[in-house]
Amino acid sequence: SLTVAAVISAATVKLGGQVAFNLILLGEASAYPHGTGKPQRVVKGEVVLMDCGARVHGYESDISRTFFHGEANAEQRKVWEHVRAGQQRAFAAAQLGTPAGRVDDAVRGWYATLGYGPDYKLPGLSHRTGHGIGMDGHEPINLVRGEMTNLAPGMCFSNEPGLYLPGKFGVRLEDCFYMTEAGPKWFSVPPGSLEEPIG
Repeated sequence: SLTVAAVISAATVKLGGQVAFNLILLGEASAYPHGTGKPQRVVKGEVVLMDCGARVHGYESDISRTFFHGEANAEQRKVWEHVRAGQQRAFAAAQLGTPAGRVDDAVRGWYATLGYGPDYKLPGLSHRTGHGIGMDGHEPINLVRGEMTNLAPGMCFSNEPGLYLPGKFGVRLEDCFYMTEAGPKWFSVPPGSLEEPIG
């Protein structure tokens, strides 16, 4: 995982950014949102989850991509597609005047209908759907249950409703968006399919 992180760091610098962080989770380690202390290596048929951030002109970025080394099996593909749809549900729920916590509710409630959770239980989504981002990587307001602050133009968030299956693997797709007078707009392009996981 250190080798993968070094490649990403070099690419970030080459493109003019400053490296904020690189979290590389391989195989079972991807089932734990903040990783594990166990040694990791890339194995055919297993998950490669990259969560990376860079600084440009004092502003932070945060993006995650999950793909598979080799062919994904049916369960891996299903979970990846659920997360992709969850990310789109969060984006659709992020409308002006909506309490920020409702974005989290929209995704978490739908995941429960698929058998995840319920609530913050695993297997499922064990963390907030997103966090504020700007000059710092994590800022208020959060897309988390109970947050009643209404979404307003100028607010910026991560959108990362990952799914984690302890002992197996996890999937996280993360892109940031900002609120405009017309509603949410993406900073980065979410992946369209497992065949093109980078976006």
